Amino acid sequence: MGVQNSSMGDVALPPTSQRVSNNSTAATSKVQPRVVAATVAGNALEFFDFTTYAFFAVYIGQTFFPADEPLVTVMLSVAVFGVGFITRPLGGLLIGAFADRAGRKPAMLLTIALITVGTIGMALTPSYASIGLAAPIIVIACRLVQGLALGGEVGPSTTYLIEIAPQGRRGLYGSWQLASQGIASLAAGVVGIVLTLALSKEQMLAWGWRIPFLLGLALIPIAVFLRRHMPESLEQPTHSGPIKSPLADIRHHLRPIMLALMVILGVTISTYAAIYMTTYAVTTLKLSATIAMSATIVFGVATWAGALLGGWLSDLYGRKPVMLWARVALFVLVYPAYMLLIEHTSVATLALATALLALLTGIGGAPTLVAIPELFPGHVRALGLSIAYAFGVALFGGTAQLVITWLIKVTDNPAAPAVYVLITSLIAIVGILLMRETGGDKELQK
Repeated sequence: MGVQNSSMGDVALPPTSQRVSNNSTAATSKVQPRVVAATVAGNALEFFDFTTYAFFAVYIGQTFFPADEPLVTVMLSVAVFGVGFITRPLGGLLIGAFADRAGRKPAMLLTIALITVGTIGMALTPSYASIGLAAPIIVIACRLVQGLALGGEVGPSTTYLIEIAPQGRRGLYGSWQLASQGIASLAAGVVGIVLTLALSKEQMLAWGWRIPFLLGLALIPIAVFLRRHMPESLEQPTHSGPIKSPLADIRHHLRPIMLALMVILGVTISTYAAIYMTTYAVTTLKLSATIAMSATIVFGVATWAGALLGGWLSDLYGRKPVMLWARVALFVLVYPAYMLLIEHTSVATLALATALLALLTGIGGAPTLVAIPELFPGHVRALGLSIAYAFGVALFGGTAQLVITWLIKVTDNPAAPAVYVLITSLIAIVGILLMRETGGDKELQK
């Protein structure tokens, strides 16, 4: 792996003794659990904030986007949820290139700083009733900063995980990226249920929904401390002469980026359809907020378990078979699951439908996040994944909940989310079939 020069100037790099080589040290020594925790901490915190916003969209909408019609308020709220995806591509480009130039560790420290700014704004911004138009403007700005952070977070952190992984365990180590999202969602769900049980609707609307953001803010110093003491995994160049910038060289890798976008489309839509289950249960199925919030706990547990299972299986059988069969299973089962939920609405069927979506998405999604960086050489690995992930999630994840809400309204079909998952799953299956298998590679490309 090479460290790339950039027009931005030289960046001081840690000495070789502080770096982890994916061909030597990582393959022969046990990686400390705190290093893995530090790697996924930022992603978990950012996903905690993002999913908290989705889970409390009804309250956030009433706080910052009041409207005469309740559905319009919800649509405005989920639209601003999508605003956070606009800056993801920019974050992926800039921070991904920075990670391939300066190192994974400084890039991950930068994203933590950006996450802090966005979280502070979300937690402390006064309501529309207090400061008027300034309130939604501040919230939108915070969402843009959060999007910039997460756009640049996934590439460096996932790349780091597979670079420090022992030989034959890159799938399992890389799966912690998606598993951490499940843990974050589980935490958000538990906090949400406790709040809805302990507080009245008036208290939830007035200040209760802010508590999860404040809790996330309190955990950021721990994440910063852990990341500051991580070893670096990006190796110094072993050759002399001019070195291309990652942004200049990435154009030679357009095919894997396009295939990655197709696969990420399927993972993204099914993930955000599962996340939307909480709002869906309240607005479409007319369940109570407490019952609806249970879907977040189910989503968190199923995503965590599915991701680790998928990563482990991909080390045994390869990335493509696990990705493919999980997506085929979802294609076959998602519509019947929604129809069962609609015709027999209950806590049990809500949990079943959510678990199905999250579990199968986790099983196929974890090896996807591992396979994509494995397609690229080291000097553009973080950037390649950052571009594919950030652009894919920005294009499809940012609009997913808005499109789902709109489809339900215009078709008057509560099963419309399942149709959306079906269509995007077909595209993902084609992308998987065209990808190169990377699970059997003993070493990463240099």
